[in-house]
Amino acid sequence: MATQASAVRPRRSGDLRDRLFATRALSLALAAPLSDADATAQSMPDASPAKWHLAHTTWFLETFVLAHVAGYRKFDERFGFLFNSYYEAIGARHPRATRGLLTRPALAEILDWRDHVDGALDTAWGGLDDNARMLIDLGIAHEQQHQELLLTDILHLFSCNPLAPALYDAQPVPVTPPPPNWRRHPGGIVAVGAAADKFSFDCEGPGHRVVVQPFHLAGSYVTNANWAAFIADGGYRQAALWLSDGWAWVQRENIVAPLYWGDDGSQFTLCGRVDRPADAPVCHISQYEADAFATWAGTRLPTEFEWEAAAAGDDPSGGNQLDAPGRIAPRGEPGLFGDVWTWTASAFLPYPRFRPATGAVGEYNGKFMSGQMVLRGASCATPRGHSRTTLRNFFQPHHRWQFSGLRLAKDG
Repeated sequence: MATQASAVRPRRSGDLRDRLFATRALSLALAAPLSDADATAQSMPDASPAKWHLAHTTWFLETFVLAHVAGYRKFDERFGFLFNSYYEAIGARHPRATRGLLTRPALAEILDWRDHVDGALDTAWGGLDDNARMLIDLGIAHEQQHQELLLTDILHLFSCNPLAPALYDAQPVPVTPPPPNWRRHPGGIVAVGAAADKFSFDCEGPGHRVVVQPFHLAGSYVTNANWAAFIADGGYRQAALWLSDGWAWVQRENIVAPLYWGDDGSQFTLCGRVDRPADAPVCHISQYEADAFATWAGTRLPTEFEWEAAAAGDDPSGGNQLDAPGRIAPRGEPGLFGDVWTWTASAFLPYPRFRPATGAVGEYNGKFMSGQMVLRGASCATPRGHSRTTLRNFFQPHHRWQFSGLRLAKDG
């Protein structure tokens, strides 16, 4: 199977080999506290076991890079069926909703596979061509995505356990009170999307221009205290605040607060159940909830292009993002990147002149441009260096197990 990397553009500065193995090492560090049982269980169809994330990212490198290296022998031919995610061009795969039934291979064997693949990449490094290196660049970004998913999926899994287990030891979280200011943007014709000479995912391009009306974007995220006021005012009981699909979801699922909130002022986190900081950004909300809050506040959600225009001068590697295992929680640092992903009012759709790449990597994002909403920025669980101004995250509007929050916008 020929695989082209035409959707992958050159990466930012930094040694590719060093970044690859640093990324691979971070995945192992994040998962280090997990038992085999922790890493195997699946809490819901939208989530995947931690073991599966560790395996799938390895499958990606083996399938798209090493399979084209002369003399490479796969660790286990059966693993392709088990750990392919959604690539129809690759072949049949195990159903997503039953990944938690894969008690074998055990976690130890997955770690052996990772060692096998890493060793083969190291050995083959000097002979890799430009196409292989571009696919490794994509593999790094792909694994960073799965590092965040690994954390969010473990958080959901542990939240289902009455013992409220902690993945990491609890530590004090310094929360910064939000400044009550707005950023004004004059609007105009704005360049959006990724430049052709920089790395990006396929869905970030082609770069183009859009007309943006003058607007204001809140200087900080909506906080837990803000959200508590929304609840106290009957926000989850007023149909007029909600989109029709959102109101049906609230009624059907009996939604009364953000995910992981306790009635006692606590919140479940990767460090177990802790007190909920009033000034921290609200987290684990759906796009339906974000839109209803904005309506209640007399404002609205930003469009993804408003957010991108406002973020043009910000440092994508700044703010509260993931550097290492530990206390992973929103804390309200300045800037548009970090803490929580920002829900927007924009549907995840192709940009003008978008064309999927040829080969299997063309399935990376384009096939999901239906029924999804865009989030921008980064979160406290996003590996630092992964995000950029043009990055488009996306989930269905009812999803809220990710580190997702909101900033308000208004006209003018």
